[in-house]
Amino acid sequence: MEIWINPACSKCRSAVQLLDAEGAEYTVRRYLEDVPSPDEIRAVLDRLGLEPWDITRTQEAEAKELGLKEWPREAGSRERWISALAGHPKLIQRPIITADDGSAVVARTDEAVRNALGR
Repeated sequence: MEIWINPACSKCRSAVQLLDAEGAEYTVRRYLEDVPSPDEIRAVLDRLGLEPWDITRTQEAEAKELGLKEWPREAGSRERWISALAGHPKLIQRPIITADDGSAVVARTDEAVRNALGR
């Protein structure tokens, strides 16, 4: 199990605390420092069953600078979104847990973290 976190994020810290409390074995990826490649983002999206715009933090200043809210949310624009996430990792929703069974979850709630633990 791996968790993508931003240590400054309270949701990330809560998720890590819950994983620790449950005795989970996991690795931490500080994705702002160890930026995921476009291929890694595609793989996580496949595991999540989501599209890149589903995990994009559109309220961030960088998103507004890029005009992401106006970008089409369709298959033909998927790679553009993935490139934006790889180029601006702060835009990636967090935390993301990749479970040992090949699935993944955006773990913004205790329930989502527990769901990942049960996989």
